[in-house]
Amino acid sequence: MADLDQTLAVALKGYAWLPDLRRRAGGGAVRTRVLGRPAVGICGPSAAQFFYGTGNVERHSALPGLVVRTLFGAGGVQDLDGTAHRHRKALFTSLLTDDGADRLAELAGEAFDSAAERWRGGPPVRLLDEATRILASAVSRWVGVPLKDREVNALARHCASMVDGFATVGPRTARALAARRREERRFSKIISTVRAKPRSGTVLSAVAHHTEDGARLDPRVAAVELLNIIRPVIAVAWYLAFAAHAMDMWPRHQARIRSGDDEYTEAFVHEVRRFYPFAPFLGGRAVRDAFFQGEPIPTGTLVLLDVYGQNHDPELWPEPYAFSPARFLGREIGDFDLIPQGGGDPRTGHRCPGERITVAVLGALVRRLAALDHYLPPQDTAIDLSRIPALPRDRIQVVVPEHAVIGAVSASRSRAFDGS
Repeated sequence: MADLDQTLAVALKGYAWLPDLRRRAGGGAVRTRVLGRPAVGICGPSAAQFFYGTGNVERHSALPGLVVRTLFGAGGVQDLDGTAHRHRKALFTSLLTDDGADRLAELAGEAFDSAAERWRGGPPVRLLDEATRILASAVSRWVGVPLKDREVNALARHCASMVDGFATVGPRTARALAARRREERRFSKIISTVRAKPRSGTVLSAVAHHTEDGARLDPRVAAVELLNIIRPVIAVAWYLAFAAHAMDMWPRHQARIRSGDDEYTEAFVHEVRRFYPFAPFLGGRAVRDAFFQGEPIPTGTLVLLDVYGQNHDPELWPEPYAFSPARFLGREIGDFDLIPQGGGDPRTGHRCPGERITVAVLGALVRRLAALDHYLPPQDTAIDLSRIPALPRDRIQVVVPEHAVIGAVSASRSRAFDGS
């Protein structure tokens, strides 16, 4: 098994690949080859601590070129390590604050209410597609980018393509590459225009005027980093589609959220992020000879942290394939337990600093979706785990009857929680 390259198996098996490989090897660290390189797959809180521990693993040299060129953008924060990463990361943590998360969640809620009015009495809409437009509208307002409706729709479509095409080779990848080129060109021009003006209090201005070593970022790199704020917010659309799937499969959760139980709503959001597939695993390169649970990891080895496996580990999450928000009630989530967006300290490591925004925005939208009178018409809601990123096959079609009440969430209930 160690001598057999698994690249094709990853493409064929998707999220199940690394958990299955580890299971056949007895459940611990497993040696293999991916992309022609020696690799070791690891899982669990101690694995996450090793992966994010200082001096063990670097990320930028392990990221496949297609992932960089589609999802993250060349020269972005995910492409950095060490001091350069910490300095660039400080820009994000200064912008992605609790107050900022609350404001963005409020804007997303307003955009959802407006969209739901359009859905009322009409034909079925695809929630995943509608959610990308809702979130593109909210985040463009939040960062301070003035966009017309058609530009918002283009931004939604392009960012969704970047997310949808990062882990494959073929038409989806081609769409992702074209989408990134278009958005980087557009935002490079916007950045250059903003730099001709005095600083303002917007996210756009902060990114445009950010300096490193006394110089502002290249306009294209600044555009990449602005997209690294915008794109993950739009990607929350996947989680909203999954939330709708959960409400349809297990309606009791919708009823409890609808009752205004804030603690349960937060637990539901965390369970959606744990239960449903998004990132299958994370990769890094060992920067020194090390050992993990007695397994030698030589310098240069590709280290794969099994995200999907850890989020479904029965030792960490009893009955992991049961959807149960109650598992998060009264539970303090450790830095290395729930890792759909990485582990560790988001201020200094590679954990996504926008995680609090994901939780806040998803919470605001889940509340509204639970309060909205709607139903799912006959459709295929199956989720293919061989497809990365996974999504319900019919993207969750939703019907909102003519009599539906829109925005039936009190102000106190619609306020975001920071959760993570």
